[in-house]
Amino acid sequence: MELETVKLGIPENSNLILGQSHFIKTAEDLYEAMAGTAPNSKFGIAFSEASGPCLVRSEGNDPDLIDAAKKNSLAMGCGHTFVILLREAFPINVLNAVKAVQEVCGIFCATANPVEVVVARTEQGGGILGVVDGSAPKGVESEKDVADRRGMLRKFGYKL
Repeated sequence: MELETVKLGIPENSNLILGQSHFIKTAEDLYEAMAGTAPNSKFGIAFSEASGPCLVRSEGNDPDLIDAAKKNSLAMGCGHTFVILLREAFPINVLNAVKAVQEVCGIFCATANPVEVVVARTEQGGGILGVVDGSAPKGVESEKDVADRRGMLRKFGYKL
């Protein structure tokens, strides 16, 4: 077995959801979840098939995000995984709908931060062991940091 890290490309002003799934209809079902939950969002989906022709299947409503999702899936080379890239919505807006898709087994991360995926390679293929999402903590928040965090949540409309 060999271990490697794969840096995912997240286009500017986008967020990423990385997960594991198990069936060829994943791409279409994720499309329906995204469109039904955040109809004004822009998104691209790529699903890496793990049997048969082992293709990267894709859907979405934004050609650039679809292309970037496909590139990320090919770079990881891990079967039964999916990448969703989205704009004009946050993962928090769609994550429950994504997790409710029958084929979805789990979510590795949902972020706008730089992401490195830890991949194990065997003779059979590749599998995600985990992710490095963003940077390490630099300290503990101060009273000003608490006020800033609460202000940002209100600015985004997530708190009164």
